[in-house]
This record gives sequence, C-alpha cells and structure tokens, in this order.
Amino acid sequence: MLIKTICNTRVKDLCRFVAAIGVVAIAIPAHAQSSVQLYGIVDAWVGYLRLPGKTGAAEMGGGGLSTSFWGLGGHEDLGGGYQTLFAVEGFFRPQSGQYGSFNGDSFFSRNAFVGVASPYGTLTLGQQSSLLYLQSAQFNPFYASFTFSPTINQLYAGLGTYPSYRTAQGIPGGTSWGNAVQYATTSFNGLVGRVMYAFGDQAGDDRSKKVAAQATFTRGALAVGATWQYLNFSSAPGDLGSLLRGFAVRSQTAAQLGASYDAHVVKLFGEYTYADNQLLGSSYHVNMLQGGAAIALGLGRVLVSYAYSRDDSMLNQMRRTASLSYDYPLSRRTDVYAGYMYDRFSGLSTGSTVGAGVRTRF
Repeated sequence: MLIKTICNTRVKDLCRFVAAIGVVAIAIPAHAQSSVQLYGIVDAWVGYLRLPGKTGAAEMGGGGLSTSFWGLGGHEDLGGGYQTLFAVEGFFRPQSGQYGSFNGDSFFSRNAFVGVASPYGTLTLGQQSSLLYLQSAQFNPFYASFTFSPTINQLYAGLGTYPSYRTAQGIPGGTSWGNAVQYATTSFNGLVGRVMYAFGDQAGDDRSKKVAAQATFTRGALAVGATWQYLNFSSAPGDLGSLLRGFAVRSQTAAQLGASYDAHVVKLFGEYTYADNQLLGSSYHVNMLQGGAAIALGLGRVLVSYAYSRDDSMLNQMRRTASLSYDYPLSRRTDVYAGYMYDRFSGLSTGSTVGAGVRTRF
C-alpha cells in the first residue's frame, strides 16, 4: 500500500529506479545458478560543443566514445544445444542522472528481448538494436559514438530521434526497433545472416512496419558486412516527413556495405551507405562514404575518420565530417580519451566538438 501511495505521487523516475534495484537484488543471488549478469558502460566527457548552425558552449556530456547504459542478461540451458536467453538494457545520462539517451527515450530503450538459441540459429522477440545501426558502428573506428563518430552523426544525429538540428539526410527509425522479431543464423565458415521485422505501434495498420536483412563475413583479419532495410514510418504511421526536414516522405529504403581489415598496428575501416527517400509524387536519394583507421600508438590508439554525404533533393545538401581522437587504456575495463570533430553542412555554420573523457565497463 505504501509503495502504491508513493507511485501515485507521480515520482515516476524514483519508482523506476526502485524497481530496477529490486530486479538487480533478485538477480544477484541467482547469478551462480542461472547465469544472469549485470553489465554496462559509464562514459562521461567535458569539453566544447557547437552543432552545425548553432552557437557553441562548454558542457559536460554523457557518452563521448560510448553511450552509457546498464543491462541484465542471461541464458538457461535446455539441453540438446538449445538455450533460452534474454536481455533488458537501458541508456542513461551520467551527467544528469536521467534515464534514456535523450528526453522522451523509454526506460529500456537499448534492448528488451527474450529468445531461443538452437543449433539452427537464434530467434529473439522484443526491442532490439537495428541491424543497420549495428553494422554502421562496426565498420567505423569510433563505433557508436554520437559525440565523435562521423558515421553515426551523419546517419542518426540530425533527426527527430536525437533532436539537435534538422537535415534531409540520415536514417529515421531510431537505433533500436520495438515490436521486433529477429532470426540470426549460426556461423557458416565465417558467414552469419540476420533478418528482422518490426510490426510497428498500431495494430492492423500496414504502414506500421520495418524490415531489414544483414550478412557479415569474417575471415582472419578481414570482415565484410552488407545491410538492407525498409522503413514505412519511424514511431507513428506517416511520420517520416516530420523527421527529414519537412519532406512528405512516405518510405525509405537504405543499403550499406562495410569492411574492415586488421593489420595489427593499423585497422582500416570503410562504409558506403545509400538511402532512397520516396516522397508524395517524387523521390530523392543520399550517398554517404566513410573511411577511417585505428592506429596503435604506445599503449593506446589514434582514431581517425572522415565521412562525406550528398543528396539530390531540391536542397542539394553536402556534408563533410572529420574526427581525430586518442584513446588510452588505464586497465582492461577503463580508458581515457581526447578528441576533436569538425562538421560542415551546407547552408549552416560549421560545427565542432572538442573534449576529453573517461569510460569504464562493468
């Protein structure tokens, strides 16, 4: 009765926090018996940020090289090569203590799924990271950094999902899809395939769908990936136009090729992304190229990346983004880093980011 009374005071964040701690308290005693793990990343940085077309300011940010998150995951052996598995993961902002990677983000916005693994592949149901987002992160040296990665900034940061400034480029739909079903094959001589379908948020509405397919091949130092995805909407039927700078977009088809080669001292990365946006009565497309490298220097790594994109819409926009960073490990779980990103977008004043931070994993 007391807990119900507290919740009725609308202290929602406190209730969610109490519930999360309760889940952890239950999971920890069961860890030795059920293979449940608590894990995550805490990443915070300080520096100066100026978005394209905006005024700059000194700030503390949460997530210089990685977006901070925490999660619970585990599996249970069923015998015969079968397992059940689950993961519930939520982003948070260490600089303010707020949950979610942005205002309006859900509590378990990173992943919240359950599934079955078998000798024939893995089937998972629920909120899951999109295949295009995961591949975009894999084949650039800054991985999934919304602060310093040219790839992630060009594809995801200029949209309503991560509101900062509006562009006619990028990938709507967010980095994680709700109501999703995914099947992943087992590895066949280094080749793994995945397909995912999201039913959307309105039952019976055919516009409420997303679908994607992805394949990765790894052989020694070489890795190659290919992804295709189709979006009919982002979070509500017909809302793509509100994200792509006011264009009345009906759907988007995107494809990406990525590759990396690890020569030990230097690891090379490359990506090509194509997006076709269908409007009411017309269409336009966007091409993006990215190249980068991670170079061993002392105990740490120099990270460098450059991305260029252009669209053939009536706006005829061009974007050039370049980043340079040094990442130094203090231990196996903790590193410190410093970085700079230059971001030039047609018709807007130049953006720039410079800062240093600490990241630890648990």
